Amino acid sequence: MVLNHNGRALLEIILPSLAGQTYSDVDVVIVDDASTDSSREYLAAEWPNVAVVSTGPRNVGVAAALNVAVAAARGELVALLNNDLELATDWLEQLVAGIDRHPEASSVAGKMRNYWRRDELDGAGDVFTLSATAHRRGVGDRDDGQYEHEEEVFAPSAGAALYRAAALADVGSFDESFTAYLEDVDWGLRAQLAGYRAWYVPTAVAYHMGGRTTGGDTSPLYYGLLRRNTIAVLVKDVPLGFIVRNLHHIAWHHAVGIVLSARRGRLRVHLAALADAARHLPRWLRERRRIFAGRRIDLHEFDRFASPPQWPRWPRSTRLAPDR
Repeated sequence: MVLNHNGRALLEIILPSLAGQTYSDVDVVIVDDASTDSSREYLAAEWPNVAVVSTGPRNVGVAAALNVAVAAARGELVALLNNDLELATDWLEQLVAGIDRHPEASSVAGKMRNYWRRDELDGAGDVFTLSATAHRRGVGDRDDGQYEHEEEVFAPSAGAALYRAAALADVGSFDESFTAYLEDVDWGLRAQLAGYRAWYVPTAVAYHMGGRTTGGDTSPLYYGLLRRNTIAVLVKDVPLGFIVRNLHHIAWHHAVGIVLSARRGRLRVHLAALADAARHLPRWLRERRRIFAGRRIDLHEFDRFASPPQWPRWPRSTRLAPDR
């Protein structure tokens, strides 16, 4: 399942890499989110055998488009992909083998490298921190073999991951109130609370361009969504005991974030995002009650996948968070 919004040029890269996969038992579906470029015409002319599912006449955002993709899937395993990727030929084969080795896993992540600087990591599975935030392991670091072991991680980025269809149905849909950014972190937390695990498979390699569709942190809209959705994750999915024990980490993260937003000329966007979060609080609190009523783990288990905090820093737009 490939999400696409005005990604005509990107489709020329990801589709050949999908067609060349060594794992051949796969149906490729493009979920087109109201593209206004020539994406649809290109697909009809050059890839007539690739199914295209439309989200409708208007752009619905990443979270809703992911739900359209999941609804259109027909297999036991569902690969969710952004359009700004190039996949190694055995990417899918390696992920399928990895999820087969771990029957308790709801999902598996591969290694992502930077598309333009291929010795640089773009992520090795997601990390959830004591500041109640998430980031991609190793993003922006040189790939010196530090993530070569198959191991459990908090969650994958939904921009390039393989999920069990049964787990997607059990955990539930991606939260469309997020629009974009951190909707996969929210899903990963709900999966952990439901007793599922996620694994990292280093031999499954993808090359990520990062933020080519949304503009990353250069877009005020998506910058604001990132700030707002960080609050959403905290309100919806994080146990109260964890918040109390780590309140100093959480408060410091948000205080530093406001300072950095001010330094970058984004304070107004940041404050507007916090106001938007306040408007969503009643809905997110209702969701919280439902999520925790259905949890299947002891809340002390929640701490097992939490890592030391990483303070906000933005030398490159690709360091922001799982992006689209």
